[in-house]
Amino acid sequence: MGSPCQLQFYAQSPQQAEQVNSLVVKRIAALEQQYSRYREDSLISRINRNAGSGVKTAIDPETYALLQYSEQCYQESEQLFDVTSGVLRRLWHFEHTQVPSTAQLQAILPLIGWEKVQWTDTHIYLPYPGMELDFGGIVKEYAADVAAGLCQQLGINAGIIELGGDVRIIGPLPNGRGWPVAISDPRQPRKTVAQFELKSGALASSGDYERFQLIEGVRYSHILNPKTGWPVAGLRAVSIVADQCVVAGSLATIAMLKANAGLSWLQKLNVAFLCCKSKGQIVNKLT
Repeated sequence: MGSPCQLQFYAQSPQQAEQVNSLVVKRIAALEQQYSRYREDSLISRINRNAGSGVKTAIDPETYALLQYSEQCYQESEQLFDVTSGVLRRLWHFEHTQVPSTAQLQAILPLIGWEKVQWTDTHIYLPYPGMELDFGGIVKEYAADVAAGLCQQLGINAGIIELGGDVRIIGPLPNGRGWPVAISDPRQPRKTVAQFELKSGALASSGDYERFQLIEGVRYSHILNPKTGWPVAGLRAVSIVADQCVVAGSLATIAMLKANAGLSWLQKLNVAFLCCKSKGQIVNKLT
């Protein structure tokens, strides 16, 4: 998953603990193998290599379900959450020390657009050479949900999964209390801005604090607007509590993508959230 991950749970025996841990790690590794854009042998890489070639790529039911969810996010976000926008990372990369030119952005924007993707329940095709599919904004959170479900199927009733800072609860602690979780200040990671307990559900965050570029003193977020090609600006971070980690993560990302309109959008939803505004003000609606 390209980030620190941990699994904590209570088991009936060391043997059960070892079995559950092994199966969960194996399942998460399989998802990474399938959907990582960094692996040349992944399904995502195969789909991207076939872009513009006329060759459709076969997909399984799980991938089809993720595509359906991508479609939902695209529509709910007013076309801002777009899994074809990963190509913008060719221009916005940590090794780059200059902002892309207008010409560079105009050259790459035609490769973005979920509405261009051709897909059914069995195949997918990207019609233009250079187009890419990127599940980076979905699959880590989805993996946390899958892992939690697997633990429950294997008889684990108390546990917590953290994948790269996103949290999914398997079940409350044996004493009935929730697991302690905390949210850090996006500019001062050692400072906690909220701390509470979760008995169920998930917590996921999105912001400009973990990955960003600093170019000539200006901070550029890794979250990119697919319509303009530019990093978003307006909110520092958003954390969401929801029943599923994938839902919490995508809502947090959509709020970031909406920039200055993100907070008002969140306030209209029936969702628990914490939002850090551009100047550091905290809006806490977690309770």
